[in-house]
Amino acid sequence: MKKILSILLCALLLLSMFSVPVCAAGDYRIVSPYEDVVWDGENAWGAYKGNLHTHSTVSDAEMDFNEMILEHYRQGFDFLAMTDHGVTGKAWNEEPTHLPLYLYQYLAGRKTTRLTQEEYEGVTTGAYPVDGRPRGSKMTCVIGGNELNALTLSKCHVNGMFLPPHVGDNYLGYEDDHEGAVRLADNAGALSFINHPGDWLNSGRDIGIVSDPKNVKYFSDILLKYDSCLGMEVFNERNHVTPYDRILWDNVLMQCLPYGKRVIGFSNNDAHYYEHIDSSYSVFMMPENTVEQIKKTMQTGAFFCVTRELGGNELIGPAEDFDVRYSDAPYPMFKEVSVDGHRITVRVTDCTSLQWIANGKVIAGTAVDPNNGETTYVLDLDKIDGAEDFLYVRCELFGDGGCTLTQALVIDDGSVPAEFSADTSMRAQVASLIDRIRSLRIFVLFRILLDRITH
Repeated sequence: MKKILSILLCALLLLSMFSVPVCAAGDYRIVSPYEDVVWDGENAWGAYKGNLHTHSTVSDAEMDFNEMILEHYRQGFDFLAMTDHGVTGKAWNEEPTHLPLYLYQYLAGRKTTRLTQEEYEGVTTGAYPVDGRPRGSKMTCVIGGNELNALTLSKCHVNGMFLPPHVGDNYLGYEDDHEGAVRLADNAGALSFINHPGDWLNSGRDIGIVSDPKNVKYFSDILLKYDSCLGMEVFNERNHVTPYDRILWDNVLMQCLPYGKRVIGFSNNDAHYYEHIDSSYSVFMMPENTVEQIKKTMQTGAFFCVTRELGGNELIGPAEDFDVRYSDAPYPMFKEVSVDGHRITVRVTDCTSLQWIANGKVIAGTAVDPNNGETTYVLDLDKIDGAEDFLYVRCELFGDGGCTLTQALVIDDGSVPAEFSADTSMRAQVASLIDRIRSLRIFVLFRILLDRITH
């Protein structure tokens, strides 16, 4: 009997050594990009309003370079990246690079004026006056930004960020080719994100375009192939040609998360005119307002996306279009996003309603009384049917001042991420060749002309 028990015990020990641990149903943890944020107390992090996609007369905008910067400062922005097409940004008191492509700006009588040394020092320290008084808080100059693909008619634009000096200057790009710009930034050791994908897809005409598996795969493959490509814009400018980009984001998240790739949503005003500045932007949670912290926060996703104008849709809302640009109404804001087990707590302000989205669908929502000031709400996933199958959860706020959303909070069930490998089959190569032919500039020009005639 002792020998039999000894043999059984040895067998059990051997099995325990070689067995693979399996999570029980519903055994998962919520991974939040906000987990390190200090929300309250003496060492609380600041909420910094900023924009990472901005234009001027250095490329194709109508506002002079210095006026675009100073107007963002007047409107309370805490950091700004100038990302003119094909021009890698320098410090604002340095002469920008001038491309022959934009000679028409001079022929049209527009100027390109850099900040004086006094203006630069005042803006970047907060001493520069607004309404006759020093603002008191600085606006950080983020250099190395460039909206690549400068001459593409198909608007396949990519924002390169923290590029080395002059890398990306004169990069005209290729039609329908986001990957070339992402590769350029990656090879330079820089970061990137995809700009206004709905503009390239022309999805504003049909909400179904952002859920087309071919389109979802196109962007997902680029994001999975390049770690340095952080994500995509979910809000851009007034969202009038990109109203469904956050639905595309949901679809891309579901495609990428099984591979361990968290796709970060970005929000920028893409300003070319004064009217664009108070449209879409971000609020970064940071211990201090520095370039190093801005870069880190872009990578961690510890920020919120804000828009002041958005079209309605029946899938995830809003129920009706809204446009509150340049109104006095403050945008809705998160004062806390915290996780405890399977419970997510948000503390919000200036909000009339909030909703939770998982796997592209609204799973919960509630009206909020804005007169209550800061209000706390809890989402308990243990009370949501099928929550163990979610890949992520995110929260959206709506209020008199617009819409604000969180990044995706990832549901981690302990599974090993799948390994991504690009399709190199003959069929894929033939499809790539056809896409290359269709991306010739003359072909795209003909396609655009035909589109204008038929619509």
